[in-house]
Amino acid sequence: MANDRFDVGGKIVVITGAGQGLGREYALAFAEAGAIPVLAEIDRDNLANVEAEIRDRGGDCLAIQTDVGAPDSVESMVATTLKARGRVDVLVNNAAIFATIPRRGFDEIPYEEWNRVIHVNVTGSWLCAAAVAPAMRAAGQGRIVNISSGTVPQGVPGLMHYVSSKAAIVGMTRALARELGDHNINVNAIMPGYTETEIEHAGMDESGRGHIQQIRILKRPETPDDLIGLLLFLASPGSAFITGQCIACCGGEVML
Repeated sequence: MANDRFDVGGKIVVITGAGQGLGREYALAFAEAGAIPVLAEIDRDNLANVEAEIRDRGGDCLAIQTDVGAPDSVESMVATTLKARGRVDVLVNNAAIFATIPRRGFDEIPYEEWNRVIHVNVTGSWLCAAAVAPAMRAAGQGRIVNISSGTVPQGVPGLMHYVSSKAAIVGMTRALARELGDHNINVNAIMPGYTETEIEHAGMDESGRGHIQQIRILKRPETPDDLIGLLLFLASPGSAFITGQCIACCGGEVML
């Protein structure tokens, strides 16, 4: 059938930071599409809540408490996934520190906060990619979708550690695509614009939301649904010849 090229049914999809915000939305969408999301989430309560949501809707999933910044935790999550499900088809590197960050000048960022943001957002993505790569190489296929940010091409002020971390994701995506291409593993990145979820953002107010909407070509708020189609596409057979790309999904807020 023609639609098979966009089918993700049965795929084992590891989603980091799946307990809230966009990660939760991604997990629910994959489950609804017939995939089996692996919920890799540090917060035990959020993890249990999303697992229950998926099962209440008739979906299947695997919930594993995971700290993406801890190598042993990441390795254990992947090993548990392989033991339970036999493979990893897709990794969505979504976990990141963002909502809790207050906006301030780059020279006012506390050293510990800088290190934490870089460690979780960059090192965490690297650790997860490195952990799934052996299984994907052995299978001769795989998809890695890294979540960058539309703040990168804009150089948004007041969030230098976050912007820098998401710029690193762009470089990581390109380097990983080169290193993994011979094994039929596609690596791409999505650059979302500011997207409303249930999470309150320390660095955003109504004035900021209004400004973002006005600089977009499509002048409305971005919702999680705006990102789901692109993410599912990048996980599907339909995107088999796309790799090393960073795709902005932000209503024209930026154009790459």
